[in-house]
Amino acid sequence: MPVEFRADLHIHSCLSPCADLFMTPRNIIEKAASCGINIIALCDHNSAENIAVTQEIGRKRGIVVIPGMEITSAEEVHVLGLFESLERAFAMQELVYEHLQPGENDEDAFGMQVIVNEEDEVLGFNKRLLIGATDLSVNRIIEHIHVLQGIAVASHIDREVFGIIGQLGFIPPEADFDALEISSRTGMDEAVQKFGIYRTLPWITSSDAHQLDDIGKKTIGLYMNHATFEEFCLALGRKENRGVIL
Repeated sequence: MPVEFRADLHIHSCLSPCADLFMTPRNIIEKAASCGINIIALCDHNSAENIAVTQEIGRKRGIVVIPGMEITSAEEVHVLGLFESLERAFAMQELVYEHLQPGENDEDAFGMQVIVNEEDEVLGFNKRLLIGATDLSVNRIIEHIHVLQGIAVASHIDREVFGIIGQLGFIPPEADFDALEISSRTGMDEAVQKFGIYRTLPWITSSDAHQLDDIGKKTIGLYMNHATFEEFCLALGRKENRGVIL
């Protein structure tokens, strides 16, 4: 019988150059546990290299970690890709790396991109320009996410910068998103007033946390039988008595 799971489906780790260096996998899981969160999605900018360690720590604390990535399109729109497995997230990462803006990260300008282990020890630094955009259009990114049987979410549509409405002025009808995300900056009543024409698609709310204190600032309830990606997909589609509680 379905029960409610609490989820924050947009969290950045210290791999994202704009995230705080305290956003290590261990600290993220401990903070999520303290907030009563059962499921998180780790969605670093254009990379998935801290997901495996976060999943391992999460398993030990009873928290499910969905592999994710926040991909920047050629139009500078942020798109969340959520995947069933680490292998599919890495397949998306390989494609993103092939299409990522060339150049090396400037740590002084953008911040460090840190890869760590379970003990928060630094394994290395990603030198790619993860803060940059790919040359993939929004529609191409969505198509590739779907080829990998993932979920494509329009990130923080209420933000003027990097949100699809802020960048393009509207959500193109041919953009085959599975869901739209409302950030912690906007209450649900205000969101409905501003973006109600897009209520035909499922909505989620999440923290887009770049600092530990932001984790859990916005969450959703997922009404599911089990904390699995398959059940999440059913909940997002409100199928078989599953659902999303905003």
